[in-house]
Amino acid sequence: MSRTSARLISAAVATAAAMTAAPAAVATESAPAATATTVASTASDPFYAYDGSEPLSSFAPGAVLKTRTLPYHLVGIPTPLRAIQLLYRSTDAQGRPVANVTTVVRSLTGDGSKAVSYQSFYDSLDPEDGPSRAIAGNLTLGGVIPNAEAVFMAPLLAKGYTLVIPDTQGQRAAFAAGPEYGTNTLDSIRAASRSAETGLGDDTRFGLLGYSGGAIATNWAAAMAPAYAPEVNRRLVGFAEGGLLVAPAHNLTYVDGSLAWSGVIPMAIIGVGRSFDIDVEPYLNSYGLKVSAELEKGSIIDALGHYPGLTWKKMAKPEYENLNTVPELVRAVNRINLGSAPTPTVPGFIAQGDAGVLEGTFSHHPGIGTGDGVMVAGDVRALARQYCATGNGAIEYRQYELLSHIGVPVIWAPLAMDWLDDRFAGRTAPSDCGRIPAGNSLAPEEPTPRS
Repeated sequence: MSRTSARLISAAVATAAAMTAAPAAVATESAPAATATTVASTASDPFYAYDGSEPLSSFAPGAVLKTRTLPYHLVGIPTPLRAIQLLYRSTDAQGRPVANVTTVVRSLTGDGSKAVSYQSFYDSLDPEDGPSRAIAGNLTLGGVIPNAEAVFMAPLLAKGYTLVIPDTQGQRAAFAAGPEYGTNTLDSIRAASRSAETGLGDDTRFGLLGYSGGAIATNWAAAMAPAYAPEVNRRLVGFAEGGLLVAPAHNLTYVDGSLAWSGVIPMAIIGVGRSFDIDVEPYLNSYGLKVSAELEKGSIIDALGHYPGLTWKKMAKPEYENLNTVPELVRAVNRINLGSAPTPTVPGFIAQGDAGVLEGTFSHHPGIGTGDGVMVAGDVRALARQYCATGNGAIEYRQYELLSHIGVPVIWAPLAMDWLDDRFAGRTAPSDCGRIPAGNSLAPEEPTPRS
């Protein structure tokens, strides 16, 4: 960690504390004729709904539909910092037009020439937990995470970066559905660049940054950008991420029966079901239905450590105890496997822990191996090697053998920020290609016939 980054991290904590302790009441600015000024952040908040006369499909992805400016809130308390929120047109995992929200926070020292798209790890099945709602003042248990992430954002603002913070999971909160995270992120950048209020434009360069759930969005955005948003891809300087979900079928096996992370099994099944319109209830037994109902609008805070020893088998009807006997779920899980997605064309910094036993995940299945408690280290190594082999020679990979999923961000965050600083400065990206240890197969899963 550089001394500069260490000082910035310390400053971030102080900034967050100061912002919370000494809030300033700032009135909402008036907006142009086609924008909204409501600042409430509840389920009935009209800002989140597209209510125009033209069909949503008539707008290009990234089109700005509404704009509002409000105070940036921390734990529900307004601060002097201003946030610009945009309702914009995006695309879901099935190619359908959707409306989503992103937040832009302008640096007091920046000129709009450089920006970081920060993907939050809010990880929730409740849209109310999204970062835009936390920033607008809505205080929920799941929304604690976007508030805590101010510690990552303050150093970036201090360095002159404008921040763009999308609600990566969309308005249906499609947890774990990577392609949807990717389009929401890329269209958020498009929208932020098209809004006069943000100070960003077609010449603004962007870096992508995210950990855990934010890494899902970061990597999918980097992978999808060349084809889905080539004009955005041309302005990307790189992507920095840690704690990455690569092959979800492996993760579901890895956390099966774990002490802390097993609750992500029903969360992922529900989220993927939402994204691909799969009704998962016919596959669940009475206990599975109970867990599903408990987590239908649950966040990672509701799941983490609440279901120790939970397995898919405990939730499934006897004929579906092997998840691979459910073809529609197998197909959906394959569609969110990063191993089958394109290779990013911009440099990447990828970090991964491998001390999952510290968080109560003791499994070591053949072909899967160990991880950080929830993410599989062999999958992440395999993806990094795949990127190197398919033409991206600017991949830096770091694996921390003694750190778990919750421990890695302490090391990762300052390194990722320094790495992005170097990309914006035009320095040659470092590469670990040729030195990354072998990983797992990322081949799609094959459905298993039911006996």
